[in-house]
Amino acid sequence: MQTCLPLQSTRLLLAQGRSSEYSSRMKRIGVVFILVFAFLGIANSAYLAEHEANDTPLICNIQSLSGCNIVAESQYSRLFGIPLAQYGVLFYSILFVLSALELAIFNRLLRRILQGVSLVGIIASLYFTFIQAFIIGAFCIYCLASAIIALSIFICASFIEPIRNNVKKNPQPHLSMPPAL
Repeated sequence: MQTCLPLQSTRLLLAQGRSSEYSSRMKRIGVVFILVFAFLGIANSAYLAEHEANDTPLICNIQSLSGCNIVAESQYSRLFGIPLAQYGVLFYSILFVLSALELAIFNRLLRRILQGVSLVGIIASLYFTFIQAFIIGAFCIYCLASAIIALSIFICASFIEPIRNNVKKNPQPHLSMPPAL
């Protein structure tokens, strides 16, 4: 009987190791998705920033989403005198660098920072989408694409590191007292 216990504990350790390896691989895949989405966000924001810098109209040929230039020329397209597209390039570049670092270092703190930055991005995207819908009354396809990219990054970031660990609230003590006589 006692020879079976080490074998069972070895199997348990191997199963936990495989689970940990699987979890580590899934986190890396999530970070790779963030890296790809951040690149798409940089491209989208850079396109908008380039058109803002050259003062050229945006190409926007989707029927119900043809308000790109209305949104881009509104007073809400700048924050502190800086075009929102430049903030987008900065935001997505930060996410790109953080996710690339996380792939190289594989650090829990970097994953937490990715989660925080992505939360800021989704809050900003919701705010600017609200402004498009209810104040400006027009939608920009590039802005909505950025919001979808930010949402995708937020979803991936929420999976790469669990917010709550599965810790027992009242673990059983390792040593127990002998019964009182």
